[in-house]
Amino acid sequence: QVQLVESGRGLVQAGGSLRLSCAASGRTFSSSIMGWFRQAPGKEREFVAAISWGGSNTYYAHSVKGRFTISRDNAKNTVFLQMNSLKPEDTAVYYCAAGHSWAAVTEKIGYNYWGQGTQVTVSS
Repeated sequence: QVQLVESGRGLVQAGGSLRLSCAASGRTFSSSIMGWFRQAPGKEREFVAAISWGGSNTYYAHSVKGRFTISRDNAKNTVFLQMNSLKPEDTAVYYCAAGHSWAAVTEKIGYNYWGQGTQVTVSS
């Protein structure tokens, strides 16, 4: 069992930066793939970024590649999402998730546990 709690919600201007954190409890965190998804009003939840259990592999959605960076600290059971050069279209509720299948890393079905989400709002 893994419980996930996101933090770092905020309102920023376009071009600004924000760092999200996701604290995990449970013994399986270090062996879990961790991902970030987001959901804008009226839209489906979409994949943002993922990181392998050891941190050596990462994968990003095309829309955020080069602007967002996912990282993890297994000693602190925490995964991070550094978001730079934010755009109004990045406005959404951001969710972290834990899973075990790199083959399904971009799919919601690939994740077993989800956080409650944290709001990110980017003003133009």
